[in-house]
Amino acid sequence: MDGVIHFLDLQNRLREILPEYRFYHTLGVSYTAASLAMSHGADIYKAELAGLLHDCAKYLKGSEMIIECEKYGIEITEIERKSPGLLHTKLGAYFAQKVYGVNDEEVLSAILYHTTGRPDMSLLEEIIYVADYIEPGRPELPYINEMRACAFNNLHKATLYELKSVIAKVNQSDGVMDKRTEETFEFYKRIVEG
Repeated sequence: MDGVIHFLDLQNRLREILPEYRFYHTLGVSYTAASLAMSHGADIYKAELAGLLHDCAKYLKGSEMIIECEKYGIEITEIERKSPGLLHTKLGAYFAQKVYGVNDEEVLSAILYHTTGRPDMSLLEEIIYVADYIEPGRPELPYINEMRACAFNNLHKATLYELKSVIAKVNQSDGVMDKRTEETFEFYKRIVEG
């Protein structure tokens, strides 16, 4: 990393902009990501940092995210225009770099893919993807108990459980599925189930 980012300073900055529940969720993801990193041999500092910043743009409303993305030249897909909340990942990676001084591509990539995932995620990307879902403050979600039970032993399996849960939620709400999520599901289904 280019210099040490002080976590206490970063936490204080995030506490000022994030709603209280989102701030505590962020702390939970950071803690869970660090724990998963220890378990899977990943860089603990990077996992903690990516966890802390993964939702740094989520204080904005969907319409505001569209405006910010257009302002900074960040591409917006048709699905993201219909579900602008998805933009918090792209905007979060941008803010992590431009506002919070993170220059580590692994950390920025983990922030970018923490909602949709992507086929063949890096270890850090997968850790943040799963940590976001299983952190201790999360309410009961489909497959969460199975995910928590296996996340420290089989990260790919936990990722597949999360993808199944996300797809079930989207189908129940008649929402629009991001293409990357579908591709990620197919990839991890092949990896885990053969």
